[in-house]
Amino acid sequence: MIVNLFTRIREISLNPLYWLRIGFSFLLRIIAVFCVAALVGGIVPGPGHDIPDDLKTIELGLVRGLIHYDLLLPNTPQTREELGWLQPQGIDLQHPQAEWVVVGWGSRAFYTTAGTYRSVRASSVWTALTGDSAVLRLSISGGIPENMQVRTIKVTPGQYQAILTGINQSFRFGKGTQALPLPGFSAYDRFFPASGRFSLFNTCNVWLGNLLRSAGVDFGIWTPTPFAVTLSHRLWHKDQRVTPRRVTQATGTN
Repeated sequence: MIVNLFTRIREISLNPLYWLRIGFSFLLRIIAVFCVAALVGGIVPGPGHDIPDDLKTIELGLVRGLIHYDLLLPNTPQTREELGWLQPQGIDLQHPQAEWVVVGWGSRAFYTTAGTYRSVRASSVWTALTGDSAVLRLSISGGIPENMQVRTIKVTPGQYQAILTGINQSFRFGKGTQALPLPGFSAYDRFFPASGRFSLFNTCNVWLGNLLRSAGVDFGIWTPTPFAVTLSHRLWHKDQRVTPRRVTQATGTN
């Protein structure tokens, strides 16, 4: 009986399908825990401030992709003053049709090759998940199409200034950061070395949530997935899937 038991254990230990099932089951459990944690992170608010709505005069936008949210900043004089150092780097904030500045943070290996998801290599995905240097992508945009779904967030002038400061601090070398010699997705965008490292637990969406919370904007404490960002927005901000209107500038004038 004992000999048969040890023989059976040996047969199981040498069976690759057994270990494949164990590995797959373990992976599913990790994914389940990650998804639950992301759900909780989107629901639990980080440190914020109870600010009356009538003081929130600046409107930002959140634009969702398949796995990533971009932040839309109004191209106001305040924006151009804080981000004007990017003009010689190819971010033409003075363009007559530039109404918005698009900002995103992500994995260098993945983000800089993701013109389309079909163009992404498996090695880039693995590098992003296990830890990669980060990049910022900035671009300008004209008017937003009316059929484009954009979630809006209203902030105070002080909060907006903090967001702009946070973005500048996200460049690896601050305002001395040079654009990477890499092609963008269009003629109007550039990639820049960014501070921090990208990983499964510190994603582009986590960066976005951290940026908003650090400026005193109510948002989930950990938002690693687009769903967590969406959920957090629905809970802490009015869920408006509309094109943002022309925003009021931080000076209080239109």
